[in-house]
Amino acid sequence: MSTRPNLLRSLLLTSIFSFLAPVLLISILLATTALISYLPPFEPFGSTGLLQIAHFLQIFGNGSAWHGLTVIGLVGSLVGMLFDTYTFYRFQTWKNSP
Repeated sequence: MSTRPNLLRSLLLTSIFSFLAPVLLISILLATTALISYLPPFEPFGSTGLLQIAHFLQIFGNGSAWHGLTVIGLVGSLVGMLFDTYTFYRFQTWKNSP
């Protein structure tokens, strides 16, 4: 039986989840700091946090926060795919060893 369909299915799922994990984490962080900025005593912390996160994303996105978020997601996806490929290879070599 060919292992190629299993590898491709595993790589597809890994790439999707590895892309979504950092994107959702940063989105939750942005939403939390936005909610904090609505509370009057914590407004300076929230607005400063939003500016810092936006500046961080702009560094990776060549001036655009959306592009920065996409780049971080794509890099996470690539790293996840590399780890999945390595574990798939190791599993195949261990399975075929005596």
